[in-house]
Formats: sequence, C-alpha cells, structure tokens
Amino acid sequence: MRIAAFPKGDIEAIAVRRTKSVFEWIEEARTLPVDGLELHTGFFWSRDDAFVDRVGEALAAAGFVMPMLCASPDFTHPDPEIRRAEIELEAEMIRITARLGGPGAICRVLSGQAHPEVAVADGLDRAAEAILQLLPLARELDVTLAIENHYKASTWRYPEFAQRPERFHALLDRIPDRSHFGVQYDPSNAIVAGVDSAEFLAGVLDRVVSMQASDRYLEPGTDLESLRQADGTLGYSPALRHGVVGRGLNDYDRIFPMLREAGYDGWISIEDGVDGMAEMRASVDFLRDARERWFDGSTANHVAVLAAARAAAGLPARS
Repeated sequence: MRIAAFPKGDIEAIAVRRTKSVFEWIEEARTLPVDGLELHTGFFWSRDDAFVDRVGEALAAAGFVMPMLCASPDFTHPDPEIRRAEIELEAEMIRITARLGGPGAICRVLSGQAHPEVAVADGLDRAAEAILQLLPLARELDVTLAIENHYKASTWRYPEFAQRPERFHALLDRIPDRSHFGVQYDPSNAIVAGVDSAEFLAGVLDRVVSMQASDRYLEPGTDLESLRQADGTLGYSPALRHGVVGRGLNDYDRIFPMLREAGYDGWISIEDGVDGMAEMRASVDFLRDARERWFDGSTANHVAVLAAARAAAGLPARS
C-alpha cells in the first residue's frame, strides 16, 4: 500500500483564489513521509506542456510521484455544448495524468451534478455515454479512470448526481470495462451520502482501483440521524467536520481488512489538512501504522481486480 497526500484545506487557495501555487504545496509537502501527491485539475494554472512539465519536475525534485489526478467533470449538464466541453476537458486531464503519472495513474471522473431538470434515466445515460467515450483515450494512454462516490465539487451548485448508492451502482453497471475503469472509494463520502462506509465498500469491492482516506467528526450534541435530510443524505452539515483520519466516524478496523482480503494493495490518498499541516501529519502517521498492521508494511502498488482484468484482456502486467 502506497500513501499519497491531497491538500483538502488548500483547494480554494490554489484552485480558486490562486493565492498559493502548486509549487508551494509541493515544497510544503516535503515534510510529509508520503510516497506521492494527488493533484487537482485547478492546480494547473496553465495546461500547456511547459507548465505541466514544471509541475512534474517539482514533484520529482521533492521525491514524489503523482499517482492520482482529481477531476470533477459535469457530464449530466442539461446543455449539450457544456457536456461536450466537459468531455474535452476531461480528455485533457487524462493526457496530463499520463504525462505526469505514467501507465496506471488514476484520473478521477464523476457523474455530474444533480441538475433538478435532468431525469434520472437521462442523467445515467449522459454520464455513462461520456465515460464510455473517454475510455478509448484512457486505454491508449494506459490511464485508469476512477469514479468516486462523491458529494459535491467546490464549484458546483448541486450535489453529485450519483451520490446515492442505487444510482452509483446503476452507473457502474453501464460501464463494464474493468481494465481501465473502476471505483475510487471515499469512506467519508459514503457517510455524507447517509450510508455505512464499510457496507458501501462491500458493494463495490470488486471494482475499487483507488482510495481516498478522510474522516468526519460530529459536533458535540449532534448525531447522524439529526442531520439526515429528506432524501436520506447528510450533506456537508457544519456539524459534520473534517478531521484526523482514524479518529472519526469511519470504522477503518472494518475497512482495511476488507481491502486486504480483496487483494487491494494500491494507493491511498489522504484528504486532510483542513485544520492545518499538523492534522495532515497525524493522518499520515495513522496510515503508516495501518500499512504495518493490515498490509504487512507493503509499499507495493498492486490491485488484484485490475491485474486480473488486464490478464483477462490480454494486456501486460504493470510494473
């Protein structure tokens, strides 16, 4: 199991306000004992080759690789021109993923926003069509697309279309590819969706190709039921806060054995730092201890379901 870090607390500063650069984050991350850094599409203030290569050089100089790129396409948008632009942008992100991460790197996809005027059947059709349209490029560049059980991108007006498990599974069923497509599992987002994070994992375990590790905490005097909305989700309630991984609501003593039993020994990216680097370091310490406890200290990057799918498709094993 290899550990990456993702600066959840710096997304707005780097990607929206642009008061902090990706290069500053890479330098800051040198203090973390991690193997790689997950990056975000908004960190690329320019997407030309020269800028992308500068990012790659900075990563290498700091001793990191980029195993995952966090993209947030809106494939369900009611405007077909916007959907087309979202597909083109995601294709560009796949190319950047290949340029920086190489074969096997993960590029996140999403379904899109839950636009109120978009019917469920139409949303499923649009999201599946977009991902299927992108898969040939992913295969050509040997990038793995991973759809996350997501809640809401910071720039979105509406939550994730496929937030609830029933829609998430319906979308997965429409995309049979297993050699270059799978699930990016985020246990905290399962909680935000109103379901048990380990139970959600059990339903997607045979398709998990990457993972984000985060945790949520309840403010004193609140409980999950009091936060539940009419549709069963919890949303990003102020009473449900980010915090150090391993000390919150996620039962990692259930989650890690399930991953190990399924042959998952791949990347886990820590989504933390909302309340500073001290908490990020504490989350890294938790993951490093978990690696010793559940993965025998392995620093491999092996995902059994991906390896089996590639073998079945006659593709070479990734080193």
